[in-house]
Amino acid sequence: MKKLHTFLILLFLTGIMQAQDRSQPKPGKSPKVNIKKPQTFVLENGMKVLVVENHKLPRVSFNLTLDNAPFTEGSKKGVDDLTSSIIGNGTKKTSKEVFNEEIDFYGASINFTSHGAYASSLSKYSGRVLELLAEGALQPNFTQTEFDKEKAKLLEGLKADEKSVPAIASRVVDVLAFGKNHPAGEYLSEETVKNVTITDVQNNYATYFVPENAYLVVIGDIKFKETKAAVEKLFGGWKKQAAPKNTYPDPENVSKLQIDFVDVPNAVQSEISLVNTVNLKMSDPDFFPAVIANQILGGDFNSYLNMNLREKNAWTYGASSNIGSGKYVTKFKASSAVRNAVTDSAVVEFVKEIKRIRSEKVSEDVLKNVKAGYIGRFVMQVEKPQTVARYALNIETEKLPADFYEKYIQTINNVTPEDIYRVSNKYFLLDNMRIVITGKGSEVIEGLEKLQIPIFYFDKYGNPTEKPITKKEAPATLTAKTVFDNYIQAIGGEKAVSSVKTLYMIGATTIPQAPSPLSFASKLDAKGKMAISLNMGSMPIMKQVVNEKGAYIEQQGQRKNLEGADLEEMKASAIPFEELRLSKRTDLKVNGIEAINGKEAYSIKDGKTIYFYDVKTGLKVAKTKVKEQGGQSTTQSTYFNDYKEVKGVKIPFNMIQNAGFELDIKMSDVKINEGVSDKDFL
Repeated sequence: MKKLHTFLILLFLTGIMQAQDRSQPKPGKSPKVNIKKPQTFVLENGMKVLVVENHKLPRVSFNLTLDNAPFTEGSKKGVDDLTSSIIGNGTKKTSKEVFNEEIDFYGASINFTSHGAYASSLSKYSGRVLELLAEGALQPNFTQTEFDKEKAKLLEGLKADEKSVPAIASRVVDVLAFGKNHPAGEYLSEETVKNVTITDVQNNYATYFVPENAYLVVIGDIKFKETKAAVEKLFGGWKKQAAPKNTYPDPENVSKLQIDFVDVPNAVQSEISLVNTVNLKMSDPDFFPAVIANQILGGDFNSYLNMNLREKNAWTYGASSNIGSGKYVTKFKASSAVRNAVTDSAVVEFVKEIKRIRSEKVSEDVLKNVKAGYIGRFVMQVEKPQTVARYALNIETEKLPADFYEKYIQTINNVTPEDIYRVSNKYFLLDNMRIVITGKGSEVIEGLEKLQIPIFYFDKYGNPTEKPITKKEAPATLTAKTVFDNYIQAIGGEKAVSSVKTLYMIGATTIPQAPSPLSFASKLDAKGKMAISLNMGSMPIMKQVVNEKGAYIEQQGQRKNLEGADLEEMKASAIPFEELRLSKRTDLKVNGIEAINGKEAYSIKDGKTIYFYDVKTGLKVAKTKVKEQGGQSTTQSTYFNDYKEVKGVKIPFNMIQNAGFELDIKMSDVKINEGVSDKDFL
């Protein structure tokens, strides 16, 4: 089966490079900022309202936030997610369709979650939009139909996450850092979501959507007196009630540096996270030094971590760090995704850079530049209504001084190299840190063991487990030809497979951030011709063609003719079944037995390509290839599933391709010896 290798790399690189932060020009002298103070009042039910008049533009925004304490959901984890999904889908007074049509008519935006609501509109419609926000938030209509639909969507998303290495890594990091019985360590699962009923959602709303810790921030072209009257009318009847105040013991960090490894055999990269929990409040004197220390370590493009792992070593598209803050325990995390071959080396460099900021005082020039960049971003954001709303809310919920943001720039400028050294040792706890690695054990464990850092093993849910058996020896008498022949026999036999002159596969897939699914078509001719295309509706996204004259790729209207090794590689795979050719090779050997998606498979290496065949069924289950692109090596993987018989030959109706993100192609139809003509390969 042909891989869409070139398309994936181009698409992946384009997306990454567009998203990658770049260093900003150094700003000049720090300006003074003037943040308007809100006028406030409190309703009898406890809801606090903050109003900031800003008449520069004829717009207004409303931000309702419920500042409740976090809580666990136990065996019904998913209740809060489903509450967020359903609230706002119509009210007890207005159907979902009519409600949404009115919002569209006003050109407004509005959304709801289990923790509040947000709306914005032109100021001339603000009165009605506020009414709709209050109606949606206080009179939700939780119907069984909407519940069933949102529950099905949530379960479908969880199925996709089960195969996502970043999703697995994120889940395990939080489970290990906080514990499964802590709000920050609890995770969604198919089992817990299936336990949730619509009654649970209704009870969740009734328990936590209450006014005691509610804040409504109104900003824009409005008048305080009129706004106060409207809010009192719309929210005054909200019944006074307090949310439960659950408390949980703070999680403990490990006693010494350790590696926590999660084996995901289909991983094409290793997800590395160095993590420890922290208690850092915005009101703490350490807040600004810790934020700037994090910028130096991994928060900026020019940070220690990114300049080392990305710029110097070219191991990753980006390495970063983040330190959480707030009223509740959070975490410090430094992370990156690197190719398997350099996982152990990347760990060494992560540790090195954290040691560096903990042992060497940062230079005045570096500190000055980082502070200037941070201040510049602050100044750029400070005039935005959403920013002003967030600042006003932070002052209330985080118990900050009233002049916290007026002194923001001054406080940042007061941070010294000594402060950076002090907080780095206080919050970047290298001696009590977990190095959580989610990756392909067969390719990375051996290198990690040489680092002489204790290694503990966990499954993809954070449960302790034994060291995985990543590779076994194949029988000494087993040849590559036997494996290829067994595959050909498994899918229908040499006669049936050889009779396939053309193969036409039709399917669909999705890509990240794409607004709609993509249609997929692949046409292969046994004469060595190929045409693969991806389209979004009628719009071509990508086309790959191999014919008698050569090969080319078209993407977004740009055509590139392939030459040299790229051309030979494309031509070699432009046949329906590569194994008919591979079985005639005498130079290939069976490398061993590896785990692929929980099943044992024989691996056969051909240059930079590795083929995997199920030990029991003989079917091809995967294919990986190392590609060089932009001076970096990446591993692209294709997994073959859901074999179905078509005219006596078994064809995979599902191909999952991974080159940094997952492309899950599901076939709707496969045609053998029909639907293909020479003009398809022009």
